[in-house]
Amino acid sequence: MKLPLDGVLLRIFIGEDDTWNGSSLCNEILYKSRKMNMAGATVVKGAMGYGANSRIHTSSVLRLSQDLPIVIELVDTEDKINAFLPFLDEVVGEGLITMEKVKVIKYSHSKDVK
Repeated sequence: MKLPLDGVLLRIFIGEDDTWNGSSLCNEILYKSRKMNMAGATVVKGAMGYGANSRIHTSSVLRLSQDLPIVIELVDTEDKINAFLPFLDEVVGEGLITMEKVKVIKYSHSKDVK
């Protein structure tokens, strides 16, 4: 797959414990993006964070509830990202979704590298 120089970065901030239809929300988002043939996705687990409710989530052993922050990043064309947004609107109950224009410098896999 070839990406144009101008792309869009979509970031989805959710909690580790968030679910949708009984499954991990993170997994559901990742698998749906793959099913929609998006260029790729990366899931990053945070060590600490807080959101709209200002409750701090941390991996500290002194806290019983962790629910660590998760950030899912997707880069693709604006059309593909826009086609993905209705799904996110349905499944993300609480969290943050951001979108920004990016310049794609390189997008390849090992078979493309010479």
